[in-house]
Amino acid sequence: MRTLIIIVLTGITSIAYTQTFEEKTQKEFSFTKKSPDNTVMVININGSVQIKGYTGDKIVVEAEKVIHAKTNQVLEMAKEKISVGYKDLSDTLIFYVDGLCNRFGKHNENHNKRNGDWGYNWNNCRDEDGWVKEESYDYVFNFVVQVPEGINVVVSTVNKGDIDVLNVSGMVVANNVNGSISLNHLKNETIAHTVNGDVDLSYDVNPSGNCRFYTLNGNINADFSPGLAANLSFESFNGSFFTNLDEMELLPVTMEKVESKPGIKYKIKGNRYKVRQGGANLDFETFNGNVYLKETGKH
Repeated sequence: MRTLIIIVLTGITSIAYTQTFEEKTQKEFSFTKKSPDNTVMVININGSVQIKGYTGDKIVVEAEKVIHAKTNQVLEMAKEKISVGYKDLSDTLIFYVDGLCNRFGKHNENHNKRNGDWGYNWNNCRDEDGWVKEESYDYVFNFVVQVPEGINVVVSTVNKGDIDVLNVSGMVVANNVNGSISLNHLKNETIAHTVNGDVDLSYDVNPSGNCRFYTLNGNINADFSPGLAANLSFESFNGSFFTNLDEMELLPVTMEKVESKPGIKYKIKGNRYKVRQGGANLDFETFNGNVYLKETGKH
């Protein structure tokens, strides 16, 4: 494993923070077990995540860490405390932010690459009165990760950054909260979910597996390759659906059974269409935003 570290330490003038620390690292990793299930997971909190598929077999992780602190003493503490965490699950590599009050780990015992089942436990961030502990520093991690183009990718962040995935032919799962999601040159099953931001995606090969795309406050812009054959569903509160597809057949309304803590409820799903002979289910949902679905090569 090769490591490259570049460190910059400067002072800044700010009302809240007076010291800044910047560090850039680069490390190479390999899968212990190579298989079609190989997956790279990047689970961030503050900052952006870029995933780039390439023809090599190494996973190259570049991480930029930026810390702002009120005092030099706090800055020194945060420098040592916060780092990139790493878990090797043989066929899966997980990268996350380590050293915070929120501990990273499994949500349950069954590791499912589709939704991750990995995340942060925020209970450790509360004091005896139940309030979130106030830290005297702020931080951002920005990840740029090169991966073998044929693997699966699960990526997420919460604040201060967007998600970009490029040239990945395996399954892609992307989750954001306060930022956009951009997925380009896709070839497989995809799940993209954000709250405040757009979802932009393009396919070199139309997916044969089911896909779901969601944003609360934003638009969904989806470009598919010529000859798309799929079943589409669209749901929105304040948005509309636009497409250049003309070979679409309206499908009957369905009733979906959903289990919840209060009991079983049923959700009626309309706005369902079959494109050409049908195929994978492509589910689009917004609250305050439109869906623009385009088949490339057509006006």
